[in-house]
Amino acid sequence: MSIVVVAHRAGNSLRTLAAAERRGADVVECDVHLHRGRLVVTHLKGAGPLPLLWDRWELVSTRTPQLELADLLEARAVGTTLMLDLKGWHTSVARSVTALLQEQERQDPVLACGRWWPSVDAVAELPFVLPVLSARNARELRRLRRRLVSGPAVHGVSVHRSLLDAAVVRELHRHVDLVMTWPVNDAVTLDAVRAIGVSGVISDEVWVLAELVSHRRDRGRPSAERAPAADAQAAQDDGGGAETGDAGLGQVESDEGGQQQPPG
Repeated sequence: MSIVVVAHRAGNSLRTLAAAERRGADVVECDVHLHRGRLVVTHLKGAGPLPLLWDRWELVSTRTPQLELADLLEARAVGTTLMLDLKGWHTSVARSVTALLQEQERQDPVLACGRWWPSVDAVAELPFVLPVLSARNARELRRLRRRLVSGPAVHGVSVHRSLLDAAVVRELHRHVDLVMTWPVNDAVTLDAVRAIGVSGVISDEVWVLAELVSHRRDRGRPSAERAPAADAQAAQDDGGGAETGDAGLGQVESDEGGQQQPPG
């Protein structure tokens, strides 16, 4: 089975977008926030009244240049499929995304995903938008199972790795062909999710993307050859990876404005 290769957060900067395109990712994911009336892409979070943005051990000023979704759409190469992860627990971001996509001259297929499904459903009313429902915890997975049985059809699902086993994946595949999971950033997890039958892998790591693309070209490549010297050098050129000890593809800061402010 061919696995859809998704570059996690690679759409959050123009630099990592280009890197994911060079590495042959099938889909480039980005995090979409509505901030002060503008659609920006970032994985960073606001810090309340403080002029700071943060994520785990990362801390930057809110004055950092912001990459807007419109600029990302304009910069994508022909044939690049974006997956817009719609952030927030309201549909205002969905309305703004819908309006922006309607204005685009290029109405290439776009995946819309998120944990707030009303937003996903709203954007998916556009004929070229494919809905993907996300589940991060057990409660959301229970809701997802019910939705797949009785709700409107969707293009695919994205479920956190901790919630999946072979039986759950088989159940999901009875309703959708595309069953994606995240995070897949090491060899053990990559082998495990392949074994249980997922059809999409979401990863921050350049070498994981390269492994999956290479496997698709050469089904006979042994797992021991994962991230060989050529791939490791490419990973360093593109911003690093787990095998080199550098930051992952979706974590590389962008010279073009890869760190932006989410809604306050």
